[in-house]
Amino acid sequence: MLPSQALLPAVVFALTALQALASNTFIAAVYEHAVILPDLTDEPVSPSDALALMNKNMDVLEGAVKEAAQQGAHIIVTPEDGIYGWRFTRESIYPYLEDIPDPVVNWIPCTDPSRFGPAPVQERLSCMARNNSIYVVANIGDKKPCDSSDPNCPRDGRYQYNTDVVFDTQGKLVARYHKYNLFRSETQFNYPKEPEAVTFETPFGKFGIFTCFDILFYEPAVVLVSKMQVDTVLFPTAWMNLLPFLTAIEFHSAWAVGMGVNLLSANTHNTSMAMTGDGLFTPEGPATYHYDSATEEGRLLLAELRAHPRLSPTFPPAINWSLHATSIKEFPGENDTFSGAVRKDIFTFSELRHKDGNYSVCQGDLCCHLAYQMSNKSKDEVYVLGAFDGLHGSLIKYHWQICTLLKCPSTNLSTCGQPVEMAQTKFEMFSLSGTFGTSYVFPEVLYSGVQLAPGEFEVLRDGRLKSKHGTSKPLITATLFGRLYEKDQPHPLRISP
Repeated sequence: MLPSQALLPAVVFALTALQALASNTFIAAVYEHAVILPDLTDEPVSPSDALALMNKNMDVLEGAVKEAAQQGAHIIVTPEDGIYGWRFTRESIYPYLEDIPDPVVNWIPCTDPSRFGPAPVQERLSCMARNNSIYVVANIGDKKPCDSSDPNCPRDGRYQYNTDVVFDTQGKLVARYHKYNLFRSETQFNYPKEPEAVTFETPFGKFGIFTCFDILFYEPAVVLVSKMQVDTVLFPTAWMNLLPFLTAIEFHSAWAVGMGVNLLSANTHNTSMAMTGDGLFTPEGPATYHYDSATEEGRLLLAELRAHPRLSPTFPPAINWSLHATSIKEFPGENDTFSGAVRKDIFTFSELRHKDGNYSVCQGDLCCHLAYQMSNKSKDEVYVLGAFDGLHGSLIKYHWQICTLLKCPSTNLSTCGQPVEMAQTKFEMFSLSGTFGTSYVFPEVLYSGVQLAPGEFEVLRDGRLKSKHGTSKPLITATLFGRLYEKDQPHPLRISP
């Protein structure tokens, strides 16, 4: 046997091993886009004017795609509403919509743009992906004609859907997702007949996709992770930050930890509507994130992620979210309680009156327990332990169970629960737990200035959210955010088409 022949199997094995190693990680990108908005009007603009506006936004997005590809990214996610914005009625959004086919048609719009009628937006997105050899994820609008044989067909003869699309490195359409949980202001769109669990395979893992408000509901968010076993979720969003529990970076990072998946969260950027905050989140915490409420600039983020996080030796163990809390009868201490509102949700609060202590507070079926020690308590700052167990929302009602260590805006206890962004008090330790009636609990820690705390807290297998070595920055909130999906009320607006 010649030496070169003897080396061939070893070379093949080495190349195979390198390919396998490479597929264990991938570089992901998200772009927070300051969307160029259309003029506010109830009248439809011409198709050419609509395309001109969309091309302005796609010019910016294409720059981000090219930059991400040059830095080695395999996939980039762009935001919800990132191509045409919002400010629409059902009629005025129509010129911005395209007919988006099912991906089974095996279509590359970049090379065959007229196959399904005019599709200039899909063509350009496809070419962005193909020309830069990168997966491109975008949010656009889909239109589907219907007729009188369909009893739920709208009077204008079409369905309109808030839609995510994914193009692979060849520019082929590989995924299409119709948003199932529309936010209350999205009256320009229809609800899909059934929730879609959209997945697709890549060389670097199994991916799922959904949009913004979907993340708070069982379908499709939990279905994709728990039943479809995706490795990574793509998440275009237009998220309006709501302190203290629902800022984008805070909740999206917590969701990735609680669900044990990568979450590629791309937000729109509009400070007047409190829209900012995106990131690349993992089961171990944020790989990178961005929050900017001061400027009107977009931002590109990149990070290397594990392709199959469940196979990682550092993958968090299964957690019994009520184990520790249910073993506690009652902590000693001063437990006088009072009611306070976080937006319209009425919490039961107990003031932390000392620099250290143990507290319990209960509401409904939920009891929250806290052990803590402050390192530099500011005299003019008040913290409370809070519990909420009930339905949230005025029209669409869904069930939360929340345990929270929370800073109040002032020493006036009536302000507890109102938004606050800055703090001075640090904690040497905290340990928060609750008697949750669900396995879907999302752990959040938010520091002063709306900053995350990567690597500074952990969740123990018995359900305790615990600081590791004390907080490096002043604390706004440490929260366990639970969802009892089975107690959600029926959706009052969804009409099955």
